[in-house]
Amino acid sequence: MTRFLDMRLAPVGGNLSPVVAVNQGTSLANYAGLALTQLLADIKGRHVLIATHGFNVNRAAGIASLSNWETLLQLDASSVFIGLLWPGDSTWAHGLDYPEEPRVANDAAKVIAPFLDANFTGAASVSFASHSLGARVILETVSLLNLPVRRAIIMAGAIDDNCLNTEFKAAAAKIGTITVLASKKDEVLSAAFPIGNLFAGIIAAGHPWWHSALGRTGPTNPRPANFEQPFEIPDSWKFSHGNYIDVEPAPSPVIARPADIPPGNPPTPDYPATNWHAAWTAAVSASRFR
Repeated sequence: MTRFLDMRLAPVGGNLSPVVAVNQGTSLANYAGLALTQLLADIKGRHVLIATHGFNVNRAAGIASLSNWETLLQLDASSVFIGLLWPGDSTWAHGLDYPEEPRVANDAAKVIAPFLDANFTGAASVSFASHSLGARVILETVSLLNLPVRRAIIMAGAIDDNCLNTEFKAAAAKIGTITVLASKKDEVLSAAFPIGNLFAGIIAAGHPWWHSALGRTGPTNPRPANFEQPFEIPDSWKFSHGNYIDVEPAPSPVIARPADIPPGNPPTPDYPATNWHAAWTAAVSASRFR
């Protein structure tokens, strides 16, 4: 069973919960509460990896994708995975609401950060992984945390490419090591993201429309000293926005570690996996997480 920290009030849409619920499960069918005392026992002395989804993801999809991704990570007994659910689908238009969602992501961080500070001091370390707009959730959380953060793995980040040396420069400096996985073949970040930033720049500070997305072109220079290379997935792999953490509940065969981004522009790999993309991001993330 995957452990979850849940900040949703409703399975679909709905507002952000003012408190964090502790649950476990692999689907809505078996999703149930987990005692906080049990969670604290589970994380004591272990390296914690907290992973979250992006915008336009309901509770069922978040549970399915994150629990499936956990099976692909191959973490050892010294580590523990926790999924983080937030209402990235809380406003109207089912994905066309992108300009409003950064506000929800920021507010989610204000809920989860004090919870982690209050309850995760017994962990050996705390790290984060994110997909899409989840990048904003984890970076804003880091900016508010008193706990040290060992690593951050940002996949297909739907956030400005200069965020690590502007808006979240201080947060980036608090992280031991930063990994970015980016693809220029990401159809969402090449089209929807700049349009979303156009409107977000009007209604919220910090989102000039002319910036590309971190998850498409990677971070702008100067890059933080704690940023790990390489970051750009080969164009020939045609990695799209939905490839990183798939919602398919059936486990895919894992990809052996260590794994990393290959040099050059090699052909699409012939991995023995139902969904090799998610299996590959899990293998790379686990290799970087170590």
